[in-house]
Amino acid sequence: MPQLEFRWTSWLRIFKAPPPPETKPVREDGGLTAWCAEASANLFLPELARKVRVTWNPRMQTTAGRAWWPDRSIELNPKLRQCEPDELWRTLKHELAHLVAYERCGRRHIDPHGIEWQAACADLGIPGEQPFHTLPFKRRRMKRNHAYTCPNCFATIRRVKPIQRTVACYDCCRKFNHGHYHDRFRLIKNKSMN
Repeated sequence: MPQLEFRWTSWLRIFKAPPPPETKPVREDGGLTAWCAEASANLFLPELARKVRVTWNPRMQTTAGRAWWPDRSIELNPKLRQCEPDELWRTLKHELAHLVAYERCGRRHIDPHGIEWQAACADLGIPGEQPFHTLPFKRRRMKRNHAYTCPNCFATIRRVKPIQRTVACYDCCRKFNHGHYHDRFRLIKNKSMN
């Protein structure tokens, strides 16, 4: 006669907690972070001075730097180390000006390169700063195989990846619907681009 064997397995053994995610090595630049903290303190922004962080991001290809709000962090392209020191400092001040502008305005929506940012640039010693850099970082060319057309203005938008959600023409929504989505401006995929 066959024998049945019963085993009780704990649910904890079946559903183990996933291992903690591997943390990326932090590439924080202590010297640049300290400079940003001091500059923020001199502009009477203690919260920014306490939280600001500057890191080097090796994944950046063409962008010189970027600022993240409300994290109060700045990422810089490591290629800046090969440029003149003036370019590094100008880029750092440019990005810090974004954080200063947002810190001063609180929750109010502002234009990223608007008058608040321009005032912050002047306070940081780079008056008349331009929104975009002219550094010789090579651009990676990607073929844009997906094209979408607005049924209202017939503008064509080309994309590297297909759009996965419902999207409308931004210009038409802004012009005719106070910036809110409307289905009559929904982008239509061009069949000939497949």
